[in-house]
Amino acid sequence: MTATVLTSHEGMYGIQGTIEALNNGLSPLDSLERGVKMVEDDHRARTVGFGGAPNIMGLMQCDASVMDGETLEVGAVGAIDGCRYPITAARKVLETLPHVLLVGEGASRFAREMGIEQSDLLYDESKVAYAKWLESNMTPEQRANIDSIPLAPFISFNTRSDLSRGTVTFLVRDASGHLYGGVSTSGWAYKYPGRLGDTPIIGAGMYVDNRYGGAACTHTGEMTIRAGTARSVVLYMKRGATVFEAVHEAVADLKDLRGGYLGPVIIHAMDRNGEPYVVTTGGDEGDSYCVWREGMASFEERAPILVA
Repeated sequence: MTATVLTSHEGMYGIQGTIEALNNGLSPLDSLERGVKMVEDDHRARTVGFGGAPNIMGLMQCDASVMDGETLEVGAVGAIDGCRYPITAARKVLETLPHVLLVGEGASRFAREMGIEQSDLLYDESKVAYAKWLESNMTPEQRANIDSIPLAPFISFNTRSDLSRGTVTFLVRDASGHLYGGVSTSGWAYKYPGRLGDTPIIGAGMYVDNRYGGAACTHTGEMTIRAGTARSVVLYMKRGATVFEAVHEAVADLKDLRGGYLGPVIIHAMDRNGEPYVVTTGGDEGDSYCVWREGMASFEERAPILVA
């Protein structure tokens, strides 16, 4: 067996850290956390951590999760604010609590209790973009009274796809076949306060099982929550499907959804042997993913298969 790392587009800002950690003998969880933290710290990752976008109130609320493919233990946080490294908060949930998911103020309090660095998170460019969005979508009176006005009318079904895309996903497998999954995101730009995407919902945005493989999703989390996409991919492999077949079955499930907000989804999957397969149901041009297998001089950036 060989070590393998599969990550979404935003993971290009952290995959090298994960590779180096694995090569230095660190565990797949330590290696995964290192890579995700690098992405959370990088303002070029416009949908994760420091470079992400706030909710409609101007507050950064992030989601993250981790999962152990051997024990099926999970840790996740949702709508956490002020936490520099949501992935570390998710790991701490896994390691220190009997719970699997903390949200909102409880998640934020827990991160402070665990001594995780606190930060405003909003990068200057994100602040400028948010101010422009407010100016384009609200009157001066509405902006002045944003704490008290109804917000639902500003959350549109006709939103631009770039507002609901993104997330960093990591599937990391060591040479012994131990698989971990980790996901982190700032979520839908200018979302309704408290919105959770699929990232902290285990089985929707991410699921790993050493016996069969793993999957992690980006873009329209509302859809993968409804279809249980990540868990479905793994279950299809459990029933004997190849990773190719499993992903296409999961895409068929997504296509059966009716009503609600429908948008693009990218599924990143890996079988138990580390064989990767990534598809998009219609992501933006330029979407890519990164993969590395032990023995490769460097990671490769590849385009997902379009299955629109």
